[in-house]
Amino acid sequence: MSWNEYVLTLREIESYQKKVRQGYAKDRDTYLIGGPEDPGVAYPNKPKRTRSKGAPPIGAAIGEEVEASSFDIKETLESVIWPRGELDPDIARRLKDIVDDFVENLDIDLTVVDIRFTGSLANYNWSNYSDIDLHIIVDFTRFKSPSDIVKGFFDAKRALWNDQHNIKIHGYEVEIYVEDISEAHISSGVYSITNNSWIAEPVQHEENIDVATARKKSDNITTRVNLIDRYLSEENNEKVLRSIDSLKNKIRRMRMAGLKSPRSEYSPENIAFKILRRDGVLGRINKMKQKAYDKGMSLNGISRDR
Repeated sequence: MSWNEYVLTLREIESYQKKVRQGYAKDRDTYLIGGPEDPGVAYPNKPKRTRSKGAPPIGAAIGEEVEASSFDIKETLESVIWPRGELDPDIARRLKDIVDDFVENLDIDLTVVDIRFTGSLANYNWSNYSDIDLHIIVDFTRFKSPSDIVKGFFDAKRALWNDQHNIKIHGYEVEIYVEDISEAHISSGVYSITNNSWIAEPVQHEENIDVATARKKSDNITTRVNLIDRYLSEENNEKVLRSIDSLKNKIRRMRMAGLKSPRSEYSPENIAFKILRRDGVLGRINKMKQKAYDKGMSLNGISRDR
């Protein structure tokens, strides 16, 4: 696809989505589940999806949106995970087993200071999209290497673990993180699995979440990912790698700025990060980087003729 064709395609999609938002056209899901006709046996119980009026679309996929209602504040914690306000004992044991297996596979002498459950599932803003954020707390000063090298090691190990495993507990995917003991608690819900007690107990309160602004931020990043994908199709591998590193730093700064703002995890920046993760954009970035690296390091068409 040429650059002009690519821009034209984006404009056509944006024009169609504008008509959808203004009520002059129906989105794809409306065609699938609407109308007087019987939807047929293929879609007997297809749920109707809701959308926030005036909200811009996610990415470039028509009808594929993250519902604004998924960011609503719930009246209670997730009851399957937190019966009576404490972590279910069977879940706690299983999470400890996962940490033990992860640490054993590191092949290093590692003392775990604490195991913590945090994120939206440890708060009132949980949804069906939520993950179990399992944080392994380690004292980085026990290692001889600088902290940034230690962090890089653990980041690589936990990313590999998460990529190789798809562990779900009651439908929620388990994501492992390794955290230095000196890192400050940003989340308002942090539970110590080791001590079976809240470190930072969440407080239920109503939040006015600016999903529209979050979507604009996530759309901007998705557009940049689409442009990088074009570089990848042209096999401009060095430019892909530079662009991805720059974009990942931007995403990291965006989320950190949001978490450090007064709105914290309810900030548009953090909600934008969640949208990108739910929409598969973050995973797509990592796959593009791996593909560009592999292509750049490969040698093809070398003649062996003397």
